[in-house]
Amino acid sequence: MTRRPGGPRRRSITRAFERIAPPVRVALGALTLTAGVALAFTDLDLFAFTRIAGIALAALGLGLIALEAGASASAAPRERRGPWRWLAPGALIAVGAGIAIRSDIGAPALAALIGLGLMVHGVLSAVQSFRTHESRRLAGLLSAGASIIIGFVSLTWPVLTLDFIRIGTAVWLAFVGLRLLFESAIRRWARRSGITWSPRLRVRHTLAAGGALALAVLLAMGSGWLLRSDKRPAPGNFYAAPANLPGEPGKLLRSEPLTEGVPQGARAWRILYTSTSGDGSPTLASGTVLAPLHPAAGDAPLLSIAHGTTGVSRPCAPSLSSSPFADGASTSLTSMVVQHGWVGVTSDYAGLGTEGQEAYLVGQDEARNVLDASRAARELGELQLSHRTVVWGHSQGGHGALWTAKIAAEYAPELTVVATAAMAPASDLYGLAELDKKDAAGKVISSYIAASWDTHYPELNLLAHLTPGSAPGVDRISQLCFTDRDAIAALLRGTQIPNQVFPDKLLSGELGALLRENSPEGPFDAPLLVAQGLADPLVRPQLQRGWVGDQCAAGVALDYRTYPGLGHMELVGPKSPLTPQLVQWTLDRWNGKQAPNNCASLPAG
Repeated sequence: MTRRPGGPRRRSITRAFERIAPPVRVALGALTLTAGVALAFTDLDLFAFTRIAGIALAALGLGLIALEAGASASAAPRERRGPWRWLAPGALIAVGAGIAIRSDIGAPALAALIGLGLMVHGVLSAVQSFRTHESRRLAGLLSAGASIIIGFVSLTWPVLTLDFIRIGTAVWLAFVGLRLLFESAIRRWARRSGITWSPRLRVRHTLAAGGALALAVLLAMGSGWLLRSDKRPAPGNFYAAPANLPGEPGKLLRSEPLTEGVPQGARAWRILYTSTSGDGSPTLASGTVLAPLHPAAGDAPLLSIAHGTTGVSRPCAPSLSSSPFADGASTSLTSMVVQHGWVGVTSDYAGLGTEGQEAYLVGQDEARNVLDASRAARELGELQLSHRTVVWGHSQGGHGALWTAKIAAEYAPELTVVATAAMAPASDLYGLAELDKKDAAGKVISSYIAASWDTHYPELNLLAHLTPGSAPGVDRISQLCFTDRDAIAALLRGTQIPNQVFPDKLLSGELGALLRENSPEGPFDAPLLVAQGLADPLVRPQLQRGWVGDQCAAGVALDYRTYPGLGHMELVGPKSPLTPQLVQWTLDRWNGKQAPNNCASLPAG
């Protein structure tokens, strides 16, 4: 006997699902919402985040199966859908279970799996929407679109920050959880009140789905804006090596006027000159010269500047920037040039602008480039420069300035270093790598070191010995400059590297030895000023204080100044108390005044 549609069997199934589906729907909605909130507001490590995300996705898939089963049981025969309806929730269950089980997959793989799962679910949900009642079609398509866009963001940017992945997934999970709870409450109220699923309720449902889609679009646009790099010009013919490169370092090969970014009351040039690489062979470097518009008669005082971190790829040369004189203590530099008649010479460092790979934080290479830039500037026909010089540097440039003072007498005896000012210098490279290894900025610095030192110290084979999951982030960061918008993108990509870039065994081995070898140690032949902001999150005050104490104990005379409340960049900002002090300290050293030495009573911090 054929059972009639809508007969006793079907009615019993319907009643069963009517009893089971609402509690399941509420429980899964609450679980999904809780998971979204936990991901958004709890400070989780990668493994905990992975497990929660995986369990939530799998539970959501089970919930969708329960909802689909309940809807199918209560539907008329002609409205029942085929087995394809299980594909979307099945994909979520499979991906979620895989993520939860393999919580050690790392951030890039996690982003790819989550992104793929969301995209597949969104596509299948979109297809399913066309088979549902017209009243639910638009809301289903909007929800599917939100899922696809969030998945696309995660899949397209597999090395986005873990915070971005967490928040994006959290928003999506929270939305789905709220949707499940909202539908359960509305349906229960409507059933008790004898009200059918009215157009007004459908409008609310559609508005909620539209809001999720709008949020997903904003998320995608925001990530694209944050990660968009600067449009920096590629080095042109000016930076090309001549057919026969002179072997003598410090020879001026080319110069051309600079007009963009030049302070009022000054004039500037871009220069190309010879220098010496780490193995002693000739190399090529570029740089800039900033001089007063109307110089005084006689030899102008010379300021040799080592610039701070701008990146390690060729387009990151300061001479290629639209603001070539904005690095470090730019306000003090403008004052020295425009008001006091000095000439400032800044090396790009070999490999920035010119061909090759910059020797990032390799002390001797930086110092040779700085000294050779000053040699080359003295060959400019438009200027008459003193053989005496004061050296400045901030951050990486502070490291370079200390090394310049250390080797100047031996490498460039025709130049006399009168004094050296190092602002927040990277003085202890090993300590810096150890303290900052888990911070976003520290990971950016480590990425630059990995890319640079893999070339300059090939015996380390650094890029082959990074922590798991670090290589994609290191590769992308190494192509970004650390100025303007690129700095934001580099820091964001630094935060997405799941672990420290260099494993501890590498830091305690050959890499650590080379970091110590490239940390500047006295004696320094000229008076030394070291300035440090006490709120510096990158070059930590306690690290600087330890290095200064070691130098004082070794007999180095120096003037150590600390600035409460100032961070890494604020230390050399226009409003910093160091700015006028640096100018006056430099003028005093040039005029032969006795240099302060506070080694006997170093400031705290």
